[in-house]
Amino acid sequence: MPTNPEQRKGVILACMAFFMWGLAPIYFKLLQHISAFEILMHRVVWSVLFIVIIVAVLKQWHKVQHVFKQPKLIAMLVITATLLGFNWGLFIWAVNNDHMLDASLGYYINPLLNVLLGMLFLGEKLRKWQALAVALALCGVVIQVISFGSFPVVALSLASSFAIYGLLRKKLPIESLPGLLLEALILLPVALVYWWLMVPTASSDFSANDWYTNVLLISAGVITTLPLLCFIGAAKRLQYTTLGFFQYIGPSLMFILAVVFYGEVFSGERIVTFACIWSALAIFSCDSYRQSQKRKRENIPPVTKPV
Repeated sequence: MPTNPEQRKGVILACMAFFMWGLAPIYFKLLQHISAFEILMHRVVWSVLFIVIIVAVLKQWHKVQHVFKQPKLIAMLVITATLLGFNWGLFIWAVNNDHMLDASLGYYINPLLNVLLGMLFLGEKLRKWQALAVALALCGVVIQVISFGSFPVVALSLASSFAIYGLLRKKLPIESLPGLLLEALILLPVALVYWWLMVPTASSDFSANDWYTNVLLISAGVITTLPLLCFIGAAKRLQYTTLGFFQYIGPSLMFILAVVFYGEVFSGERIVTFACIWSALAIFSCDSYRQSQKRKRENIPPVTKPV
């Protein structure tokens, strides 16, 4: 455990963020009787309200207004908002249609895909062990396609949409909270139009719902935003390398929930693919740890990434 009080706080915040992300499927399972797109609509609407309150409390309106004066940034945020909305919606659909293992696999793949995208688009060089990890993950997918005749569409769609989203947001000069508010605002008209025009469902009328369902739907904003705020707080206090070790908490919890509590089948094709991904992550993590220790010995400042 770090001795520095700020680092200790960072560790606690990181654990909270990734535990909340890992346990989020429990929340969405409670809304399994509602369509994924309808839940997504609530996720967008109530996220806007929740983030507006936070931005107001933190007095960050000037940062939001600054972005409005730059049409190019708004255009890029339309793209990132679309990717984020797709990722949110697909995750909800995966959880509520018994594809939680695929969602878990997607978020295991994500850090390796981030490394690959960094090499392709940011000019970052892969160390030999990183290259081996990426190659091993790719082998897992190829083996599944060739041997079992199936392609992990959900897993790779989740991983790629979030990785590309992260890549674009990394290059945009916008802080996380104002950026997230603007992305949610961009998605808001789509959500409201859907809410207005959608065919009435058993849950579309708040006055006809029981209080329990309404509380769950409104809580979508908190479920979306709270772990992100914890993550931002952790990222400010911890080295990015250190923070990376916590990111496996989320997909690991999803994996346990899927197999132990929700009865998803851990089939042969999944065993092979997961084994390759887990091996790749072990190599990737060991290499990251060795590099972190090397920087400490040489007193080299850690390479950080904006959050």
